[in-house]
Order: sequence, then C-alpha cells, then structure tokens
Amino acid sequence: MGKLTKKDRGFWPHMVKDFFGTENPFGWEDKFWFPEKSVEIPSTNVIENDKEFKLELSAPGFEKGDFKIDIHDGVLSICGERKNESEEEKENYRKKEFSYSSVRRSFVLPEEVEQDEIKAKYDKGILRIVLPKSSTKSGKPVRKIEIK
Repeated sequence: MGKLTKKDRGFWPHMVKDFFGTENPFGWEDKFWFPEKSVEIPSTNVIENDKEFKLELSAPGFEKGDFKIDIHDGVLSICGERKNESEEEKENYRKKEFSYSSVRRSFVLPEEVEQDEIKAKYDKGILRIVLPKSSTKSGKPVRKIEIK
C-alpha cells in the first residue's frame, strides 16, 4: 500500500534542519523564517481507508473559484488565491484598501491513486479532496534475482 506524502519544501529548510536539527529552531512563524514567501501552508487532515485517501484542507474565507488543483508528474498541487479590495469615497477623504492571501500545499501521490477519478468539494472553509485507490494492483510483481 502506498503512502500519500507531502512534497519537499526545497533546499533551505533541509539545510537549516541539518544544522539545527529542526526546520524552525527559533520558533519563528513561516512568514518571518521565509520572508520571500507570502503563501500560507494550510492545515490538512489525511485520511486513508481501503478504498481511498481523503484530504481535508482548512481554508476559511475562500470561495470555490479561488482554488486551482492540478496533477503534474505524480504531484497533486492545491493552490488558492484570494484578493479583497474596498474603496470608500466621502466628502473629506478617499480610502482604498486591498489585501491578498494565498494557500498552497502539494502531495506526492502513490501509484495506486486513480488520478482520473479524483473529486473535490469546497464547503464552509474546508476543501475536501477524495483520491480513489485502484481496485486492481497496478504495481509490477515481485521479481527475485538469483545471486551467482
């Protein structure tokens, strides 16, 4: 049975972890530790049973259309972007505000996931993705090699 795993976050966290023994030795928030990154990594539940994997990704305040989910080279990528703008004009002043937030998460898919059958639904701040497993074993049979 395969495992659904998080995709690697790159060189820098590994270098810090190798040196300090942890990716975040000072308890800093990700925004401080990786200042060039303005993407939140949402909390995600991964649930597995005999028939499927289920992902429950916490992303309150987003709309269904804010998300993009794709698969490339066996990696499921989930991206959500939200933009808010408001403008108020009165007699003495004009106020214009905007904000931008995004979430991103990636998972390496096991071979047993039926990629064409993946379904997603967003409701009340939770993005739910169902990844059905193949009903047949798609892996190659074990081959024994004789030692000479």
